[in-house]
Amino acid sequence: MSEFEHGYPFDPAYGRSLDELLDIPAPAPPVGFDAYWRDRFAAAAGVATAPAVGPQEDERDGSRIFGLSYTSVGGLRLGGWLVLPAAGPVEHGFVIGHGYGGRQEPGADVPLPLPRSAAILPCVRGMGSRSRRPGIPGEAGEHVLHGIESRETYVIGDCVADLWCAASALLELVPELKTGPGSGPGEGARLGYVGESLGGGLGALALPWDDRFDCGQLTVPTFGNHPLRVTLPSVGSGEAVRVYSDRHPEVMDVLAYFDAATAAKRIGVPMLVAPALFDPAVPPPGQFAVYNALPEPRELHLLRAGHFEYVDERGDVAALVKARRGFFAARLG
Repeated sequence: MSEFEHGYPFDPAYGRSLDELLDIPAPAPPVGFDAYWRDRFAAAAGVATAPAVGPQEDERDGSRIFGLSYTSVGGLRLGGWLVLPAAGPVEHGFVIGHGYGGRQEPGADVPLPLPRSAAILPCVRGMGSRSRRPGIPGEAGEHVLHGIESRETYVIGDCVADLWCAASALLELVPELKTGPGSGPGEGARLGYVGESLGGGLGALALPWDDRFDCGQLTVPTFGNHPLRVTLPSVGSGEAVRVYSDRHPEVMDVLAYFDAATAAKRIGVPMLVAPALFDPAVPPPGQFAVYNALPEPRELHLLRAGHFEYVDERGDVAALVKARRGFFAARLG
């Protein structure tokens, strides 16, 4: 029985205990999985991102916030925000992904996970207030199906590249950031990734191939264990994929290349994952598949619910913010 009263025609806890959730595996990779993603990263790494910083838009929580645009794969110009310390040198860097609601403003992503940090808050292609583009749907249930007919055209692959290009733009704008893991005290700032929901799934797909990141934190990550995920009713983008796969079972061959749990098995840096025990939008079995696939060192921070408003939610969010801060402080100094 779920601890929450709800009006969904399905159980957003999916009848699984914590022990059962912690036993959900990642699917085996399809043929050429690693080569596919290495080639995509190499293409993104070759993009001249040409970041352009606009006027300062806000100053709060020890940070200055600027409008930003940069180029990603396919020559697409994307938007977002650059966040810099209000005073003093940059000591850490972050790329912060967003959920399938898009990003309309920096919002709760500022304050950053650590003070004295620089960050890019990108809007991936088609999403948010600054990366709406003709031909790419902006609504979650349509966006997640865009180009899904093949791995070469699926928008999710390009969205992963948008994060890699955001990292390139940040490193160009803030050159004191280290461009690889393993920097010690006094050797410069370091780079972390933060992503929730869509941003969590994209982060799991991005991090195995990009050694510029030293660590990452994923909250209620999507795209985990697609073969299981498409058997579970949900709402939002996940339901759109489930319905599509019922009508087009051949799409599973494409989705195999975009499985966040399969990718997570290849992540080589410390990770903190916050999956939810109850989530109507991103089924918890898929979230836990991402965490379970991670090699050590990894940390688990359980959430009572995701994508759902409940009593004491604010306190649980504060606990996650504290855990995230401690995780990055221990790894980025």
